[in-house]
Amino acid sequence: MKKLLALLLALTMVFALCACGTQAPAPATAAPTAAATEPGAAVTTVEAGKLHMATNAAFPPYEMVADDGSFEGIDVEIAGKIAEKLGLQLVVDDMDFTSVITSVQSGKADIAMAGLTVNDERKKNVDFTDSYANGVQVVIVKEGSAIKSIDDLKGKMIGTQEGTTGYAYCSADPADGGYGEDHVIAYTNGATAVQALLAGKVDCVVIDSQPAKEYVKANTGLTILSTEFTNEDYAIGVSKDNPALLAAVNTALQQLITDGTVQSIINKYIAA
Repeated sequence: MKKLLALLLALTMVFALCACGTQAPAPATAAPTAAATEPGAAVTTVEAGKLHMATNAAFPPYEMVADDGSFEGIDVEIAGKIAEKLGLQLVVDDMDFTSVITSVQSGKADIAMAGLTVNDERKKNVDFTDSYANGVQVVIVKEGSAIKSIDDLKGKMIGTQEGTTGYAYCSADPADGGYGEDHVIAYTNGATAVQALLAGKVDCVVIDSQPAKEYVKANTGLTILSTEFTNEDYAIGVSKDNPALLAAVNTALQQLITDGTVQSIINKYIAA
């Protein structure tokens, strides 16, 4: 009888241990799967629940201030859709263009998105997503100007926006294809550069084509040369210290490109 009781007790313990062994791993395997699929769960941002976008809201139609004081434009809407996919709220931080990348570097903003051209110098400071738009730089001149093509820029005073690739190209040494720093004046934004052109302080302005069209439309007496100055790709800058955010933003961006959302936003602001 004692042997039978001992046997029954031993079997009971074995079944109990087996039951624990099959049930305990379930919560451990289920939890990571849920967390991985939850939007925004795998990324760290400068402010919990928010995606801070560093930009210069004087670059229509990519980023600009609306009549009600809010921000609008191609970059703003795309960033909003990315934030939505990550389960975050977009916050637009407007600043001088020269501060956009440093803001991300210093951890004050999560992404740099300001019609930002990818180049080797900027790659030293931030990592970039895939390109989402193509930017063409053009030359704005007064109607009747002696400048008829890119070849006529030598020896002229050129206005640009500070910190832009347009400034970098134009101010480069002539041996490197530029016109020299003495022939370039950098302004805080494109609108100020255009006003300088109207006032006769510079002979032309080198800037991206879409903002150029907006400035020419808003100011009579200006025209854009038919020859492109250069052709570039726009992308989103993310801190080199946050590869998880870069991957998440890039994944969301690719989804928005694939489903046509990015193109529809571009079409909303730029006529075909």
